[in-house]
Amino acid sequence: MAVLPVLDLHGRQSNKESQFVEALVKAPEATLLQVVKTLYGKATTTNVRTLQKLQSRVRVKLLNHLYFLDHSDPRHLVSRRYELECLDLLHKVSILYAEREYKLSERLLLRCLRLAEAGEFTQYAVQSARMLRNLYMEQRQPIPYKKVTKVLVRAQQVLAWEDEAEQLFADTQLTLSGTVAARRAVLALLPDRIAQVETLNRRARSFTTFNILYRLRLAYEEQQGNYQEIIKATAAASRRLRDGKLNARRFDIRFNHFMSIYAYLRGRQPVQGLHLAEQYVRDFHQSSINWLYFEEHHVLLALHAQQYERAQLLHLAISKNPVYPMQRAAALERWDLYKSYIDFVLPPQRVLTPRQRQMAQWVLQLPEYSRDKRGHNVAILVLQVLYFLRERRLEEVLMRLESLRKYQQRHLNEATMLRSRLFLRLLQVIVEKNFDAGKAAARGQTLLQQLKDTPPPGEAFAEVEIIPYEHLWALVLGLLRDGPPVAAEAGE
Repeated sequence: MAVLPVLDLHGRQSNKESQFVEALVKAPEATLLQVVKTLYGKATTTNVRTLQKLQSRVRVKLLNHLYFLDHSDPRHLVSRRYELECLDLLHKVSILYAEREYKLSERLLLRCLRLAEAGEFTQYAVQSARMLRNLYMEQRQPIPYKKVTKVLVRAQQVLAWEDEAEQLFADTQLTLSGTVAARRAVLALLPDRIAQVETLNRRARSFTTFNILYRLRLAYEEQQGNYQEIIKATAAASRRLRDGKLNARRFDIRFNHFMSIYAYLRGRQPVQGLHLAEQYVRDFHQSSINWLYFEEHHVLLALHAQQYERAQLLHLAISKNPVYPMQRAAALERWDLYKSYIDFVLPPQRVLTPRQRQMAQWVLQLPEYSRDKRGHNVAILVLQVLYFLRERRLEEVLMRLESLRKYQQRHLNEATMLRSRLFLRLLQVIVEKNFDAGKAAARGQTLLQQLKDTPPPGEAFAEVEIIPYEHLWALVLGLLRDGPPVAAEAGE
């Protein structure tokens, strides 16, 4: 969005183009017909076609501005600037070569080959070497021709191994983003795939095969819930980078940071993770969607560490970022759910805004099970129970507890769902003890200890705990001490 007001570097944008851009900035969700009416007064067929031509001109100018984007900021993907340098040289050479300008083409290709080898961009090394081979062939230079042909053959072989590794990685990642059943199935295949990539990495000795192997190993530990292994692996990778043993032009330290704090969060070490997150966040650019992913776990770490004021301040700052509303609907709903938990433990002192009232109603009206909220269904139902406990509305509490019981029977049958089942059993205890806080605490002591002794499951089987179940149980008992829920007739 920052480049929209400066469409043409030479100041030649038309008045209509400027008006079109201003209309989009003011109302990004406007429909085509609404924009036509804004610019031309009436939504006639002729005006619609005129707008489409205007859109095309503006789009071309915007695309031309991509050449002037600055990729030098270290908070972006580090490899991007080096990769684009190779692409820029190859683009220039393709024009020069077509014009039969061989001397300058050779110089630029040699430079591109050096950059590609330094950055371990094998595909660009292949392109550079291939063009050099053809250039030397046309120039009848046998000695450099034979030399670069050897480079080309080796690079092509490495690229073939990298392609094989990338295919294995892509197949795995696609499955891991699917259903729980699909993730369970691929978990059994991961050791064999890791072994295949290990073989390819020994042959290729390239950054690409190393990086794929590294990410597959992390994925395997993540799916199994071996978060301590992820902490060790990410720390080791950071040390190798500092010691110059990893390609600094390629290794994405942001991904390493993200996996590290994610492992601290899921491994029940939130205080250490929160400390690291406050350091690591400096390596993420705030215009990046990766920053939002990182900050999502930053907020969760604060909630797990019971630093609720910190979580509240973080959420407030994040929601003010211009990229925040550009997220997918599912991501925005996750943020709304986090905000609802924060508002529950730290109720706002001022009058609620219309947006906050809307969010509260949204949470209370969510169905007991929704596929598009996979991993958050228990969190949603538990928040509803907490809300109605605080409101002392007996019928609503009993209805939500019944929904939780049904959800458990249908969706929490696996051994890996033990933490969720234990917590839901604790919630049933409060009904058995007629909402008496002291009796419920005593009766639930054994279940609570089992809960503390049960580690979180792997990602393949996870229900997200926005606030750990142990802390939620303390909140439940606190609400009961304030007073048990009562029937509507008794409360009137």
